[in-house]
Amino acid sequence: MTGEATRGLEFDPIEQARTQWVESGWADAAAGMAAVTSLMRAHQIVLARVEATLKPLGVTFARYEVLMLLWFSKRGSLPMKIIGSRLQVHPTSVTNAVDRLEDAGLVTRSTHPEDRRAYLVALTSTGRELAERATKALNTEVFEQPGLSGRDLRTLVDVLTRLRRSAGDF
Repeated sequence: MTGEATRGLEFDPIEQARTQWVESGWADAAAGMAAVTSLMRAHQIVLARVEATLKPLGVTFARYEVLMLLWFSKRGSLPMKIIGSRLQVHPTSVTNAVDRLEDAGLVTRSTHPEDRRAYLVALTSTGRELAERATKALNTEVFEQPGLSGRDLRTLVDVLTRLRRSAGDF
């Protein structure tokens, strides 16, 4: 990446786009466009920080989420269907993540003892150790320093919760 791409701009391109939306006769959509575009850019920024933190540990955020879901489960294992439901992702995404985690020796997969059509995914001791190291790194490098005040964080979570609820997320 060149220095130009990593240096901040001298203006806010999203605010400029909002102004151009208004000037183009789309004033009713301008605030929504700015909000959605800001959310998408914030996602890129946060995901880049998270992935940079996890990369040295050899795990993506999607796989980390699976590890932590298993880590928090009472038995250290869950059916694949439950993993997909809790993470709100397509079964193919769960299969892909579990395949990679299994190849790395971080989880095991076996036939569910009560439903032979289902698979049970279990955290290995190596997976548990990696989940703990990754959580420590994310807490230190990302979650404890998100770039917002405590009050702003509460407001952001409240607003995003309302957005998610209105979209039928829960």
